[in-house]
Amino acid sequence: MTEILILGLFAASFNLLFGYTGLLSFGHAAYFGTGAYVAALLLRDMAPPFLAVLAAAAVGAAVVALVIGWFSVRLTEVYFAMLTLAFGMMVYALVHQWRGLTGGSDGVAGFPLTAPLPGVAVNIADPVNYYYLTLILVAVSAYVLHRITVSPFGLILRSLRENSERASFAGVPVRRYRLAAFVVSGLFSGLAGALFAPFNRIAVPEMAHWTQSAEPVLMTILGGSQYFFGPFLGAGVFLLLRQWITSYTQEWMFFLGVILAFLVVFLPRGLLGLFDRWLGGRS
Repeated sequence: MTEILILGLFAASFNLLFGYTGLLSFGHAAYFGTGAYVAALLLRDMAPPFLAVLAAAAVGAAVVALVIGWFSVRLTEVYFAMLTLAFGMMVYALVHQWRGLTGGSDGVAGFPLTAPLPGVAVNIADPVNYYYLTLILVAVSAYVLHRITVSPFGLILRSLRENSERASFAGVPVRRYRLAAFVVSGLFSGLAGALFAPFNRIAVPEMAHWTQSAEPVLMTILGGSQYFFGPFLGAGVFLLLRQWITSYTQEWMFFLGVILAFLVVFLPRGLLGLFDRWLGGRS
């Protein structure tokens, strides 16, 4: 359940850019990986309170997103997607090659899990305690993301998704709003990564790999990008499918791909779209 919560937050962060702003990013693992490494390095070298670690990791990922987004939001559609993929590959290469800081292919491990706040004697190394901490943080993050989507800012993002040229003619600074959405999306992706590294007790380059960027895309489409909770549902179904398939074969990626392709073709609005249509049919 902890992994579902973390990856659900990762997918929901991605969907702020994809489902609400209309921008498809193939480089979100860069912010997820940044958050993971910042958290792991801080815990290993400084051991501050855990919530301070998470805040620093999220801000670090937001800074990376600001730099990448400044270049990327100037483009749209396939060019935007390809540029985010290129930046994502650059971040992965940097993490993989900067062995003195990141440990290279070995990653960063052996870090302690500190108390959430000074004077709060909670052992988050206990999986149950870590689950409840993750549940609280993901719930708060989901609430903040939801408030963003229903705010005037979120309405403007929807207008950019529907017709950015019309929004521009109406006086909306399109690039500025896209960049803001990009940074917020990167910030929460970094928070998800910062929760994921302690959960696995290691930060490795694969967390910043482009294949990691594909997961929130698949989860969001699977659950339904038009629904706020679609990415969370998609994360749960994705991980359960992967676990179920790997219990029968090592070629899980092939069979999972077949299942996902079937769902995408025949359920273009995702699983929540099917449920919504079923409820509409009954009424």
